[in-house]
Amino acid sequence: MDPALANPPALPTGTSAPWASGARRVERLCHATGVLLVLSGLAHLVVFAVAGGPWGGPVSWRKPVTFGLSFGVTLIAVTWVTSYLRVGTRTRAALLTVFAADCVVEVGGITLQAWRGVPSHLDMETPFDTVVSMTLAVGGGVLVLLLTAFAVASFRHRPSGPAGMDLAVRSGFALLLVALASGAAMIARGVVLTRTGHQEAAYHSTAPLKPLHGVSLHAVLVLPALAWLLSRTRWSETLRRRILYAAIGSYVTAVAGAGIWAVLTY
Repeated sequence: MDPALANPPALPTGTSAPWASGARRVERLCHATGVLLVLSGLAHLVVFAVAGGPWGGPVSWRKPVTFGLSFGVTLIAVTWVTSYLRVGTRTRAALLTVFAADCVVEVGGITLQAWRGVPSHLDMETPFDTVVSMTLAVGGGVLVLLLTAFAVASFRHRPSGPAGMDLAVRSGFALLLVALASGAAMIARGVVLTRTGHQEAAYHSTAPLKPLHGVSLHAVLVLPALAWLLSRTRWSETLRRRILYAAIGSYVTAVAGAGIWAVLTY
């Protein structure tokens, strides 16, 4: 008898075939959802080109464009990167499902308000606008909890993958925490200003932190993607690690620069 048939490969501890299949379905769902969010962002770029209007400010087509693209890419990236984490299959599937749903809610609320011609965040002008604004704020809190859980998992147990992937994943999640902190700071400051009657100031208060938030947000895709690409080359492991170290150092420098700029202009 073929030894491979006599001794079939065992599934990871705590994993069953049905759950492994379910996890793959969740991954496909997350990837498909991410692609749809990216397409939504691109579609609104076309809307902006046709309808015109300001690109900046609290009411513009920029928001459904940038949020659609950013959330879509981030959902795809997190789904891929978490496959290297040593977490339970059920836990990862559940977290990714909630994460995907939250991404849809965030982009959906922002897009809805853009079509209504009103601000999506920090808008308390009407009861409906308040509900949308607070839903987006709560959704942001859920995102922080989910991504922090993945970040903690990456440091509790060494991520798997090709040489350098563990460092890339951990660095990406560490920088992602900076994005989460800056995003939470923007929401908190904006809500305080809105509640104290400084609505216009609330809309402009987020500007200093946006570069820091944007740069650090996508490290969780850029660094692991670089590690994966390097693993496909025939270069020595020493050279690949040196390139990865240089990339991480450059990314940290960029985030630090954005942070200094935020402090100076806040």
